Amino acid sequence: MSNVTLLQPGSSPFPRGNSTKRGTYFVQTWGCQMNEEDSEQMALYLQEMGFAAAKDVREAQVVLLNTCSVRKKPEDKAFSFLGELALLKKGRPDMVIGVAGCMAQVRADEIRKRNPHVDFVVGTAQVSSIPGLVEEALQGKRFQKRLDLPERKGAIVTDIPQRNVERTGKLKAFVPIQYGCDKFCTFCIVPTTRGRERSRPTEHLVEEVRRLAELGTKEITLLGQTVNSYGKNLAEGRVPFSKLLQILGGIPGIERIRYTSPYPRDFKTDLIEIIRDVPEVMEHCHMPLQGGHNDLLKRMKRLYTVESFREILTELRATVPGIGLTTDVIVGFPGETEEEFEGTLAAMREFRFDGAYMFRYSPRPGTPAAEMDQVPVEVSKARLEKLIQIQNAISCEINESLVGEEFEVLVEGPTPKNPGLLQGYSRCFRMIHFAGDVGKLRGETVTVRTTQSHLWGFHGEIV
Repeated sequence: MSNVTLLQPGSSPFPRGNSTKRGTYFVQTWGCQMNEEDSEQMALYLQEMGFAAAKDVREAQVVLLNTCSVRKKPEDKAFSFLGELALLKKGRPDMVIGVAGCMAQVRADEIRKRNPHVDFVVGTAQVSSIPGLVEEALQGKRFQKRLDLPERKGAIVTDIPQRNVERTGKLKAFVPIQYGCDKFCTFCIVPTTRGRERSRPTEHLVEEVRRLAELGTKEITLLGQTVNSYGKNLAEGRVPFSKLLQILGGIPGIERIRYTSPYPRDFKTDLIEIIRDVPEVMEHCHMPLQGGHNDLLKRMKRLYTVESFREILTELRATVPGIGLTTDVIVGFPGETEEEFEGTLAAMREFRFDGAYMFRYSPRPGTPAAEMDQVPVEVSKARLEKLIQIQNAISCEINESLVGEEFEVLVEGPTPKNPGLLQGYSRCFRMIHFAGDVGKLRGETVTVRTTQSHLWGFHGEIV
């Protein structure tokens, strides 16, 4: 789910900052929701130092790039952007440039070699060191890098970073509940870029979510590489993910809880029952399939089978009727045969997800899959196109069948392309556009009847 987010005035919340104005900053982000949340923390640190958000990178004194390494494309974009910054810094040698995130964690030396104008490189677990690195760069100190990942000694984790929770209010917020990953899928670089799995203490999460609720947040999305393995290595003792959802669902002011992404093997009945029984937990699950053939899953080191995945979806749909289900799928994984690809197509036809993020495999240096026999690019491109066509047809069929249905929608505000319409997601994560008074309805929950379906969602009318 690679995307780009620019933190600019009005687009992200900031706390009451240092009253001493020092200059401006600009943060550019590639990657997942976890990176977006890391970028907000970076912005909060810079606000506390007295910097204000710049409207344009060309005006900023401090520029931070928060990078992604899940696929090659965001890495290429980051290097391209660094080339543009080199030209800016020639005319403004006092500009401070820092590179953070997953690409910084694994390619720090290359970043420095290719971009000598970079002042510092900071890894995924060292965001809190950014203020000091910025100060040193402003004083003309030499290049610095901070890449240490916290160790996990045994089963207990004590080295968990404290987060800044003093933000201004916003309707929806991301809340990381764990860092790192222990699954070691053969295609994934995350255990290298973010380290071993470490869950945040429950009391820290409760404190943060309570503060968000006080500031007006109504919907939170819990973030983790495998969120449903939360709580296995806490000093306070094991806290199952289902229990965490129940605790957070009881915080006054929080109306909606979402989470991404769970791991299929760890998805148990207790979690399914929480989705059914706790009204604050939304009836939507993004369950990454990745591949639809057992041999393919085995090479990926995904610790489940097509059969066990089917059992989870069957129980989910039986226990929570109408639940929205989305997924991730990789095509062109090393060694993928025609039979294996057809297995993925068959699984997608059978499981009928509401939507899917579909990608061609991208080799990540240092991962086992990068050393396997690669599928020719033209083959993987053709397979991806075929998969997209099949899934898009399924999505359209499902959406068409829901025209005339009523959904509970949290009104987020006007649509970007048509300010005359409002938009919001249903509980089961369907985007709906409809007419209404933004001044009266923003942040409210309304019932909307769908009148027209599209691949991406619906048009509707308030009941």
